[in-house]
Amino acid sequence: MVLAGAAFFGNVAVAKTPSPQLETVALASLPSEAQATERLIRAGGPFPYTQDGRSFGNRERQLPAERRGYYREYTVKTPGSRDRGARRIVCGGAQATAPDACFYTDDHYTSFRRIVQ
Repeated sequence: MVLAGAAFFGNVAVAKTPSPQLETVALASLPSEAQATERLIRAGGPFPYTQDGRSFGNRERQLPAERRGYYREYTVKTPGSRDRGARRIVCGGAQATAPDACFYTDDHYTSFRRIVQ
């Protein structure tokens, strides 16, 4: 009985959470530090912080839903900050140096804007 129920429910489609509608921002209008980080991403580094290039979990669900490991995060230097600060670029895609999309946050993942050329 349990196996039959599992087989039945295994075929039920689960609704996906809709992707958030994100504003866009031109790369040229971002702070110079963000532009420099974007160039480093496309060049494959070297990155100033050991955390750069690590997987970003999208736990806040501010970015479109993707498989685990799809997103990577990179620090955008914040002048005057004694730590990494709140600014990040998060990119998604199979190839780190040619991402499908990149997103900028200046408030430590509270909000994102999709970067456009």
